[in-house]
Amino acid sequence: MQKQIKSPEAIEKMRIAGHMAASTLVMIEPYVREGITTEELNDICHDYIVNELRAIPAPLNYNGFPKSICTSINHVVCHGIPGPKKLKDGDMINIDVTIIKDGYHGDTSKMFTIGKPSVQAARLIKTAQDCLYLGISMVKPDASLKKMGAAMQKLVEAQHFTTVREYCGHGIGTEFHEKDFHVLHYDEPSAEEVRLEPGMTFTIEPMVNAGKRHVKLLPDKWTVVTKDHSLSAQWEHTILVTETGYEVLTRRPEEHFAS
Repeated sequence: MQKQIKSPEAIEKMRIAGHMAASTLVMIEPYVREGITTEELNDICHDYIVNELRAIPAPLNYNGFPKSICTSINHVVCHGIPGPKKLKDGDMINIDVTIIKDGYHGDTSKMFTIGKPSVQAARLIKTAQDCLYLGISMVKPDASLKKMGAAMQKLVEAQHFTTVREYCGHGIGTEFHEKDFHVLHYDEPSAEEVRLEPGMTFTIEPMVNAGKRHVKLLPDKWTVVTKDHSLSAQWEHTILVTETGYEVLTRRPEEHFAS
């Protein structure tokens, strides 16, 4: 695995991009309501990113992706394409936002619910968020990515849920997905032992299913769903390894972290 250590100048640019990505999720929250389409949510985010932030929505045209954000509803695990589907009462949706500003990326996602979620949905969403926060809490110089992944899987399975293995976190900077830098949210004994160093930046983005862990890719070549149509939840942050711990570059105002 090739480690990319960011310079102080690069880190400052990533802070700005991360803050912009977080602000987009804060901005869109009042619009995430019953009756709105995911296409409308996409258009609102696109306008905000381009015209208010003067930034670039990274997903748009990335390897052919046709929209500016990802919207993943209920049993969609990730990479849902915004379209004419209207949100309805009881739905849960992940909105995934990635910003490019001055050449650097900020990547984050959040779960939203429409009306009152089911007991299972609420528990699944909390477990996925707890899993993310556990992973973040373990970030510090010389920490092991393998141990982080194993701890996250253990937390998920203690709640009788499962972790998706086909997709994971990644290194990020001037590249959306840095090559050969994978941040697993599950236990993989054969994975390379990677120790964290100050200046590394990456995403942690656990995907947690209510049913079995298996997924399938739809014919659009982007949308990933659970094979058994069970619910799936995901949260994501972009993280910087500091000299003493971590910094959450995409932290939202309601979140508080120890380091």
